[in-house]
Amino acid sequence: MSELTFEQMLEESLKTIHAGEVVEGTVIDVKPEEIILNIGYKSDGILTKNEYTNDSSVDLTTVAKVGDTMEVKVLKVNDGEGQVLLTYKRLAADRGNKRIEEAFNNHEVLKATVSQVLDGGLSVIVDEVRIFIPASLVSDTYEKDLTKYAGQEIEFVISEYNPKRRRYIGDRKQLIVAKKAELQKELFEKIKEGDIVEGVVKNVTDFGAFIDLADCILLCSILPGVSIIEFQRQCDLIAVDLFDQDFQLIANLEYLLGMLNSAPGHLGNVKQSVCS
Repeated sequence: MSELTFEQMLEESLKTIHAGEVVEGTVIDVKPEEIILNIGYKSDGILTKNEYTNDSSVDLTTVAKVGDTMEVKVLKVNDGEGQVLLTYKRLAADRGNKRIEEAFNNHEVLKATVSQVLDGGLSVIVDEVRIFIPASLVSDTYEKDLTKYAGQEIEFVISEYNPKRRRYIGDRKQLIVAKKAELQKELFEKIKEGDIVEGVVKNVTDFGAFIDLADCILLCSILPGVSIIEFQRQCDLIAVDLFDQDFQLIANLEYLLGMLNSAPGHLGNVKQSVCS
């Protein structure tokens, strides 16, 4: 039996790889658009930016350096130029799918930065999984312009998980609703009949005014004979006499009319209010 040459022994020592296999590689060169890895094969592995992340703004020299080790998945053993084509984002997405599934099943609150503001909502990326938050689920109130969320870190839960259709829907609205309900509950625990509190007038309409009291919006109707213009001009803050009835926030302000009318800067010309 003839002895193997050095080249033959070296080639036999190199492992065989297949498309879809997960391998570990060592970074031997980094460019803004690609990372080159030694994966223990006769050819080096090429990891392009498109196969590293869904974020087109990333400069690969800022996320990897020579000597780093990383796990990647083999896309093609031969890309046509004798090199191995690798992917990181698809491996991360596979693992991310499991992460999203766990978050969906456990009703876990996730955090992510808004990567895109779309016509119909917001797009965020969690572990290389793109999640869509429809405009109707961004807030508890209608928001026509969502551009203020660009680049912001937001919290949300997964309301729909369908990996077969690659459909992942986030919901921020229910967290806001739950938070406001919690604040309202705390408010009920602190106030009692006869307490005087201050609230901010948020909006004035032809039938009354909306007043923000610890994130609980009160609708106050105006007494006969009082104009909307007068109400808006006279009042920035308003004092209210509150009591709790069947877990609804009710305001009966007739009790305070005399006191408030005599206090400069306050307005007592409101009659009734109910938390909406």
